Amino acid sequence: MASPSHRRRPRRERRGALVPAVAVAAAGLLTGLVVALAPDGGSGTVRATATAPSSPTPAVTRPSVPPPATERTPKTEPSTTSPAPTPSAPAPSARPSRGSTPAAAPRPASGGAPLAGRIAPGNTYSGVATHYDAGDGDGACLYGPSADRMTAAMNTADYETSTACGAYVLVRAAGGASVTVRITNECPAPCAPGQLDLSREAFAELAGLSAGEIPVTWSLLSPGTSETVSIRYKTGSSSHWCGIQALGHRNPLARLEVSTGSGWHRLTRTEYNYFLSPDGTGCGGALRLTDIHGERLTVDGVGVRPDVVQQTRVQFARH
Repeated sequence: MASPSHRRRPRRERRGALVPAVAVAAAGLLTGLVVALAPDGGSGTVRATATAPSSPTPAVTRPSVPPPATERTPKTEPSTTSPAPTPSAPAPSARPSRGSTPAAAPRPASGGAPLAGRIAPGNTYSGVATHYDAGDGDGACLYGPSADRMTAAMNTADYETSTACGAYVLVRAAGGASVTVRITNECPAPCAPGQLDLSREAFAELAGLSAGEIPVTWSLLSPGTSETVSIRYKTGSSSHWCGIQALGHRNPLARLEVSTGSGWHRLTRTEYNYFLSPDGTGCGGALRLTDIHGERLTVDGVGVRPDVVQQTRVQFARH
């Protein structure tokens, strides 16, 4: 508002001296502009340009964005999902050394079971019973889901590298109640020798779940059944490598052998209840099963069909 009056006055007051007047007017005009713009409220546009240099400053923080690229490196983990069930599956073949325990000379056992391990028929064992949620009925023995909830997990010592898998056990509580369970799982430490971790359904037959832990005695059974033994080959099995499992056997299984053409070759049992043939010996051929009583069953015509339960027509005798 004041600036227009100052810009006009120099030209009206000095009309005679053109050149000096122009010079003086120009100097006055520049001075007026400096004076007028600096304090004037219209200097808001100057402030806008002044703050502009500060805007690049925040942009300097953007170089810190690259670190997210390092977060992508863990995505190389999916490569671990590629262990396709190849015949030479190293993981299973690495476990036979632990499953060689049953290869030791069997101890004499009562009840005429020369191949029995820690659990022998005719013996009564003492311990405690606890309970757990058995879920779908599957467990360390890898039998798969089952509608039968009368199951139990055996302590590691008596589990004996899966030798106890499939065993039927009669469990008795101090008050006289009893229940028959099938061993389908392993109960690791702190489960002690003699301890059984029953499914909730089985424990409820002996005491209320709130009891948590009760003293029990238990013994091996050879139950009556119309079921026959079944055979299942493990995932990834072929003529070059295979894992073989027996299901539905009345008595605990002591050995599984494969025919080699020149005789029988005994396979090593794993803690996950499969008998392995690391080099493919006998895979797809005749099988021979032996229970703890020494009875042998020969099975023919069971081909290598991974994850397929194949029925047989044989079963061990009742004892």
